[in-house]
Amino acid sequence: MQKTIFIDGMMCPHCEAHMKKHFEAISGVISAAPSHADKCAVLEMESDVPEETLRQAVAAAGYTFVGIKN
Repeated sequence: MQKTIFIDGMMCPHCEAHMKKHFEAISGVISAAPSHADKCAVLEMESDVPEETLRQAVAAAGYTFVGIKN
């Protein structure tokens, strides 16, 4: 299962690594590939993760959740 999370505020590779760490700490997320250039992160998941959980991970990392595409 894959989801694309749109994020505002990532500006560099360090931001990508920071966001990757937050997403991959979530139970059910196998891998995360954030891109500051594309302003999104593509998540590979083994189970469905609630949107609110993903929103909270973005906020906890210090960025702005813009939206989600399943």
